[in-house]
Amino acid sequence: MAAWNEAEANDILRRHEGREGPLLPILHDVQEAFGCVPAEAVPFIAHALNLSRAEVHGVVSFYHDFRHAPAGRHVLKLCRAEACQSMNAESVAESVLDHFGLDWGGTTPDGRLTVEATYCLGLCACAPSAMLDGEPMARLTSACVEEIAREVGR
Repeated sequence: MAAWNEAEANDILRRHEGREGPLLPILHDVQEAFGCVPAEAVPFIAHALNLSRAEVHGVVSFYHDFRHAPAGRHVLKLCRAEACQSMNAESVAESVLDHFGLDWGGTTPDGRLTVEATYCLGLCACAPSAMLDGEPMARLTSACVEEIAREVGR
């Protein structure tokens, strides 16, 4: 992940020229390039798309997948939707957060892991579920915390 760079951001904008509704794809590409959607990106993108900063900020803050700071090397998304909650997801989440000493959205001091809330991974029949680096994990229990810790190398 690179630090904010207007030249690279301009390249991203150019790749989306002429596209209808380019804001979301641009934001995804910015996050991929910089590890997050930096504060500097909001007015830059707003100006390029003839949108207000409030409109761009509203989209960035509405979608949980957009970050304001880079994530850790591993990202664990714990489902907090109703099906998972009914299957003890809250207890699993508490175990994970306690084990790593984190709050929701937090990253370990060594930058190894970020834990995020997500609202439905579509694995309701296998609740509670999570995703670690894009790989689904199902039927989680508090005992799974040790497996997660091994996976992220801690």
